[in-house]
Order: sequence, then structure tokens, then C-alpha cells
Amino acid sequence: MSADRLLAFAALSFLLIVIPGPSVLFVIGRALAQGRRAALTTVVGNTLGAYLLVVAVAFGIGSVVERSVLVFTVLKMAGAAYLVYLGVKAWRERGSLRAVFAGGEVPAHSVLRTFWEGFTVGVTNPKTIVFFAAVLPQFVDRDSRHVTVQMLLLGLVFNVIALASDSVWGLIASTARSWFARSPRRLSMVGGVGGLTMIGLGVTVAVTGRKE
Repeated sequence: MSADRLLAFAALSFLLIVIPGPSVLFVIGRALAQGRRAALTTVVGNTLGAYLLVVAVAFGIGSVVERSVLVFTVLKMAGAAYLVYLGVKAWRERGSLRAVFAGGEVPAHSVLRTFWEGFTVGVTNPKTIVFFAAVLPQFVDRDSRHVTVQMLLLGLVFNVIALASDSVWGLIASTARSWFARSPRRLSMVGGVGGLTMIGLGVTVAVTGRKE
């Protein structure tokens, strides 16, 4: 895999990851309710859950994508459409981010329970599922005939970026709980910008990427 292809995937992954979605909101909510340790434990569980999706996609559709341009194109367009849908939904529901701050304190959970809750969110995150199934295959080199290995590598890159980004969200939320609580509208603005960015990513996926 070329360095340019890997860097392009890393850049696209970063843009998608920093948009507040189910995983980020869950980490922020856990940080606000239970503090830094719970937030970071949630991030670890979430990251491992997301990588399980990578493994499933790599071994489930890797060989099919390698052989079928039609399957690849269908996945690409479906993923692009769903990214646009998620972006529109995020824009329309940006005010609901305030609910993260409305729940108040909750009882602390054990480390293991916190980990598994994060894992569940990671493995069921629709944004991540669509990204791995429809976007990730566009960055593999079909001619190398190692599609599955390439997908596993790209998925690792995505999850390393996600681990760092979600950890930063958790640390910021846990150390600035009172600042966020004074003005929940600040996250509403972040959600709006994130929605527009996701729409742009969907359009980009539809008009670019490997076509043959």
C-alpha cells in the first residue's frame, strides 16, 4: 500500500472521527457523569468494539470487493448516501446534544462494566459500520491481492486515531465539566458543524475514490 493512499485514508478518518457521533457523545456523557477514569475506560472498550467491526468487514467482504467492481460501487454509493443522511440528521438534531448535560450524576460502575458498555457502543455505532463497509474498501489496492490484510491495516490506523481523539474528548469533558454545564449550547454548535462536515464527506465519497 502506497504512503499517499494511507495518508489519504488517515486524513478522511480523522475528519469523520472528530465529528461528535454516538461514541463521542457516550464518552463525553460518561466523563461528565463519572469522571476521567470512566471516560478513558469507555474509550478503550469502544475502540476494541470498533476494531471487531474491521475484522468482520475485512474477512466478510474483502474477497468479494477484490473480485467485483459492482459490489464495490454499490457499497460506495450506499455508504455515501448514509453519510449524507447522518449529516442531515446531526444538523437537525444538534440541539439534542444538550441532553448530555441534563442527566446529572449517575452511580459509578465497575471498570469491567464500563469497558463492556463502551465496547457495545463501539460495535453498534452505525457511522463506524458504514464507514468500514463502504469507505474503507476504496483505499485498498486490488492489484496487490492482499485486500484483507490491507483492510486490517487501514482499520488499525482508523482506530488509533479514534483512540487518541476520543481520549482527548473524554479528558476535556472530565476537566471542564463546569464550563460545559454553564453553556450546553456550545456542543449544539459543534453538532451543527459536524453535521455539515459529514454531508460533505458523503458527497466526497460519492464522487471520488477508486472507480475500477
